[in-house]
Amino acid sequence: MTSMTQFVGFGGIVLLGAMSPGPDFAVVVRRSAVSGRLHGMAAATGIAVGVFVWVVASTTGIAALLAASATAFTVVKVAGAAYLLYLGARALRSALRTGGELELDLPDPGRSGAAAAFTEGLLTNVLNPKAALFFVALVPQFVGSGASMGETLLLSVIALMGTVAWFLVVANVVGTLRRVFARPAVRRAVDGLTGAALITLGIKLAATTRP
Repeated sequence: MTSMTQFVGFGGIVLLGAMSPGPDFAVVVRRSAVSGRLHGMAAATGIAVGVFVWVVASTTGIAALLAASATAFTVVKVAGAAYLLYLGARALRSALRTGGELELDLPDPGRSGAAAAFTEGLLTNVLNPKAALFFVALVPQFVGSGASMGETLLLSVIALMGTVAWFLVVANVVGTLRRVFARPAVRRAVDGLTGAALITLGIKLAATTRP
């Protein structure tokens, strides 16, 4: 049976993982800067739900099967890399646009608001096989193979809450500074940097091999 100390330790490690720079962070920052705090928070929630899914998958053995299967790992890897490259290319295209002052309180052009931001965050996390490898290695350190449904659910909720708490902070900080990010030069810089970061992460993900 998992102790309270183990639950706290698990939550701390997941939080540190969420705080490490990666595609999740880039997506939340860009969404918050471009479309506002609400959209950044929606993307953060989508990422947290993705983490919840990976913890459940790890405790039930599904993530381990993904990590063990070369075909399944490659399919998820290619889909995830393609999605990151798509997001990065879209951000770079936005950076190259010219125009006047960005109107505030409007969603990113061509998107459908908070629901799209949520989906973007969810897919960025769920289509990342590195998340599967992370939780496959982490979860067994805190629960055994015979973990109860209650322990599985509690671990998943802890991971969700820790992840969403961190990214909500990021979304709110960036959202608070949105008038700064709304300046055309700053907006182009944010789009360019996050676009380049997402493309780099997509290429790295495509080159990832199973340990």
